Amino acid sequence: MEKILYAVWKSDTLRGDEFRDVLLNKLGPELLAADIERLKICVVDSAVAPAAPYRMEATRPPADAVIAVWVNSSVYRQPIETLIAAHTARLAGYLVTESEPLVNTTHNAEPGERSYGMNQIVFLQRPPRLSYAEWIDVWHGSHTQIAIDTQATFGYRQNVVTRQLSYGAPAYDAIIEENFPEAAISDRAAFYDAAGDEKLFLERQQAMVDSCVRFIDFDKIDCIPMSEYILR
Repeated sequence: MEKILYAVWKSDTLRGDEFRDVLLNKLGPELLAADIERLKICVVDSAVAPAAPYRMEATRPPADAVIAVWVNSSVYRQPIETLIAAHTARLAGYLVTESEPLVNTTHNAEPGERSYGMNQIVFLQRPPRLSYAEWIDVWHGSHTQIAIDTQATFGYRQNVVTRQLSYGAPAYDAIIEENFPEAAISDRAAFYDAAGDEKLFLERQQAMVDSCVRFIDFDKIDCIPMSEYILR
C-alpha cells in the first residue's frame, strides 16, 4: 500500500466553498469509483476562515486543498491524476511515507462529513544546514513529543516525501497533518490547550517555537488551516 498526497490549486474564478463543493461532490465520487483504497480531502473553506491570521505562506500561491489517496501501487496513478486535473487548476503529487504518532480516536466523522475542528496542513523543506539524518532525528526523535505535549492536537500524521510525482512540484520534503479542536480555529490559546491561562499559553507557544527552529526555516514553510473530509 502506498500513500500519495496531491497539493491542488483552484481556479481564480472559484471561491473556497465553491472549490470545496467541486472536490466533494464531483471529484470525490469519481475517485471513489477508481482503484483506490482510501480517500481524504482537506480544503480551505469558510469554516476555517477565522484561522487565516495564523497562516504561514512561503509558496505563492499556497495550495488550496490536499487530496490524500491510498493505492496498491503509485505506478498506476495516471487515471487518478487525470480525474484530479479535470477539477483543479494545478496539482503537485508526492509519494510519502506516513507516520502517525497521535491517532485520532476521539473525533471520528461519518464518511463524507466534515471532521471536527480543523486540519492544519504544513509543507516543510529540510534546512540545508541539516543532513537528512539530522533533520529526521530532531523532528521525529524529540520534536514530535514536544508538539504533542504543547498543542491541543488529537490527530498527528507526519508524511516524509519519498519522491515528487509531478514535474515542477514545489520542493517539499515533508507534509504534516494536525487535527485541532474547533476552539483552536479562532483562539490561539486553545490551539495550545491553554484557554484562559495566558502564562501557560505563552510558555507552550515559546516551547513550540524553540523546538521548531531546530529543524525548520520559517521562511520556507507553508502552514495552512483546512477542513478535513474523510470519504473512505
